[in-house]
Amino acid sequence: MDTNILAQLKDVSILCVEDEDGIREFVVNTLKYYFKEVYEATNGVEAYEIYEEYKPKIILSDIQMQNMDGIELVKKIRENDANTFIIMLTAYSNEEYLIDLINLNINHYILKPLNLKKLDDALLKYIDKKILKQLILHEDLKLDLFKRELIYKSNEVIFLRKREKDFLQLLHENKNSITTYEQIDSELWHDKDMTTHALKSFIKELRGKMPINIIKNVPQAGYILLKNEN
Repeated sequence: MDTNILAQLKDVSILCVEDEDGIREFVVNTLKYYFKEVYEATNGVEAYEIYEEYKPKIILSDIQMQNMDGIELVKKIRENDANTFIIMLTAYSNEEYLIDLINLNINHYILKPLNLKKLDDALLKYIDKKILKQLILHEDLKLDLFKRELIYKSNEVIFLRKREKDFLQLLHENKNSITTYEQIDSELWHDKDMTTHALKSFIKELRGKMPINIIKNVPQAGYILLKNEN
């Protein structure tokens, strides 16, 4: 895999869900080559608790497990989350079964056994969907997720810090609804405490970088993206 793509994946977190210890250890050790943050769980219940706390960007899960299988895990996540990229490991290849997986809004499936080629294909699909593209925040303002830059009127470039890029991406993902304070706290601050002062300072600094203001505060709720054209 290209070194530039590998570098970009280092900013992404992933959760591996597998009940067989030997397989899970092998997969987790492999994933650590790609990702800085790799979480692991032995069943769906444990996986959902980790998902709730850390909000990994990718979930790689087996299907057949005790204490909530992979299907139930996906159903629970998809109740309120359509954005997390989910890869399922399955030993079944019949068409009807795979269609059922797609209907659960699973982004990719891998037929066992897992190998590096299959894993690379899945990660490249994630990159194509989530990273290597520009998001249109406004008719004059685009967000380059790969370079972590804002492009204003196709010629002015504004460099962003990771948290700034993640915030704008989160606003775009929630473009038809309010991005709540709880979502911002969970997605951007992770294990740190997000104080009101810290958030206000962050927003003020980000607005100061931007040539036009596209961030609107919704009192007592969160933020929305203004004039989103895509």
